[in-house]
Amino acid sequence: MSELFQALKEITETGTQEEQEILRLAVQAVRQKRERGSAYPSGFLGLAGEFTEEGTYRFRIPITPYMKNRGGIVHGGITATLVDSTMGSLINKSLPEGKAAVTVEMKVNYLEAGIGQELISEARLIRLGQTLAFADCKVENERGKRIVHATATFAIIPLP
Repeated sequence: MSELFQALKEITETGTQEEQEILRLAVQAVRQKRERGSAYPSGFLGLAGEFTEEGTYRFRIPITPYMKNRGGIVHGGITATLVDSTMGSLINKSLPEGKAAVTVEMKVNYLEAGIGQELISEARLIRLGQTLAFADCKVENERGKRIVHATATFAIIPLP
């Protein structure tokens, strides 16, 4: 039996609920990568977005053990990944075929602790030009508490 298989077996049989949830999220990330070609962090977060109106894109995700820091709140790097992914998805889905957007600058303002049951991120397209795009994003919990406000600039590049 391989070392990896043995470790997985041990965690599934005797691991805590939290440890088993982390394994479930890892499987989710691998499946999402295979099915959609998305990045592993997107899979760990369970990102699946939607346009809510023209120029606005939203993700709703449950707060999981993977996201929390030692203090039990959502890690700031996870929140930054969420806003970058939300704005990037909005812009990339707004571009013509053969073009892609990559982050060149991002500012994240942390307003409150990331606590609750879920995070709702909503990005708004401010400007879409030929070479640059600009967006902002807010993150709230399910009670409407604003956790983060972010802005970012993206370079528009041709796909290889």
